[in-house]
Amino acid sequence: MAQILKPHHTGIQVRDLETSVRFYRDTLGFELIFQWNPQAEYIRTITGYPEADIHAAVLRMPNSEVFLEILEYRNVQKTPVDTRTANPGTAHMAFFTDDCDALFADLVAKGVQYVNPPVTPTIGPNTGGRAVYMIDPDGIRVEFIQTARPFGAFSQDDANQVSGGKAS
Repeated sequence: MAQILKPHHTGIQVRDLETSVRFYRDTLGFELIFQWNPQAEYIRTITGYPEADIHAAVLRMPNSEVFLEILEYRNVQKTPVDTRTANPGTAHMAFFTDDCDALFADLVAKGVQYVNPPVTPTIGPNTGGRAVYMIDPDGIRVEFIQTARPFGAFSQDDANQVSGGKAS
């Protein structure tokens, strides 16, 4: 059976490519690998938009070999979505930080919007750490987590104890 080998990239659709590149590169410190306007039939086929003029940028996420692909679709009808976290179809990205409160203060000083100031998780793998949801120019949530315990160190048994034995 075929298997998934490792992460390749995460892609997001944005209103304005340049605004998003500035946010992820200049504000969050992602590395711009390349920016282009790929003109290929297979791209329009795979995305389901035969008339699309897609402008894209690929950035490397900090301290990783995982990439963020930012796509601006032109020449097509677009409908903004309600990006609040509870809405099906929305997503968020999360990154470790060594100082959540200092990063939050720096990002707010740069004009980045947020859901609420940093909080201290009281249950689960991030107990005792700090976490915050910031908001990118298109409303996409970008979470920053300061914790010593990654998800992989938290087990199903740990989760059952926290939730009283209830699986979600």
